[in-house]
Amino acid sequence: MKRRNAVLLGNILMGLGLISMIGGVGLTIVGNMGGVALLPGDLAHIPIMGIFIGALVWLVGARVGGRDRIADRYWWIKHCNDDKYRHKHL
Repeated sequence: MKRRNAVLLGNILMGLGLISMIGGVGLTIVGNMGGVALLPGDLAHIPIMGIFIGALVWLVGARVGGRDRIADRYWWIKHCNDDKYRHKHL
């Protein structure tokens, strides 16, 4: 798979994962409101499972698209990395 296609597929998977997570959170909130029953009985846990499935799809998309590493551009990594500031005590 070419890099351009891999990045495109990764972005699509990350978008689907994000939509699934947001939808799962929204359905969970609406389902917990008083008097609203979206899914009966045992099926009421499906929106919560959608959050975790969305997170898994997000991570797969990040891995396929090449965004699974922490970039050096993040402030915390640049300024507070433990390896640079670790003091050796005698």
